[in-house]
Amino acid sequence: MAGRTPPAADATMDLILWRHAEAEDGAPDAKRKLTPRGRKQAKQVALWLKKRLPADVRILVSPAVRAVQTAQALELPHEEVPRLGTGASASSLLGAAGWPQGGGTVVIVGHQPTLGRAAALLMTGDAADWSVRKGALWWFTCRMRGGSTETVLRAAIAPDLV
Repeated sequence: MAGRTPPAADATMDLILWRHAEAEDGAPDAKRKLTPRGRKQAKQVALWLKKRLPADVRILVSPAVRAVQTAQALELPHEEVPRLGTGASASSLLGAAGWPQGGGTVVIVGHQPTLGRAAALLMTGDAADWSVRKGALWWFTCRMRGGSTETVLRAAIAPDLV
């Protein structure tokens, strides 16, 4: 991605953007819980994802209840990060993850439109309004290839496809 410090020559970083699963309507927004369908979506994606994560994965989560409940489906330690809340920007999300120089694997459980904007920024260099479905994840890898930094979309998974 233009304007970012490239990772070390031998470093790669995986960034997984996971949108919270379906939540109930209502207010206050930060207190909305997952619906029964949302809990099922979170479990389906978590089962697929957990098999593929390294032991040292970092899981960063919006403090909104629906995001925390989605992350809990992984049954792995996670950290609630206030700056990943519903009003987060794509650049603050990438900063929280340490993209791309942070190395390792980071899962971020968050919200629209932030996740869609971050995905667009990673793929095109512009934070356009792309949509990430409820419960879906987008997995990106940053690697060095031929002396330049390359961002690759490894997977885009929706709950109904796992």
